[in-house]
Amino acid sequence: MTLSEFVKEKRRINSLTQQDLAEKAGVGLRFIRELEQGKQTLRLDKVNQLLKLFGFEIAAVPLNRKDL
Repeated sequence: MTLSEFVKEKRRINSLTQQDLAEKAGVGLRFIRELEQGKQTLRLDKVNQLLKLFGFEIAAVPLNRKDL
């Protein structure tokens, strides 16, 4: 699951609009839209600020070389 898919799913499970999520996370609506659209370059501090609402954070994980 990609980060954008994860955030969309968590937002929908919690019945939040993009605007609601932006306000609760303290980030801009544009940031939420770009994240959910899969923008490749995002500020990690803002991503973690958002993920904290759902009890998660960005972490380094090993790549599965079969997927490459």
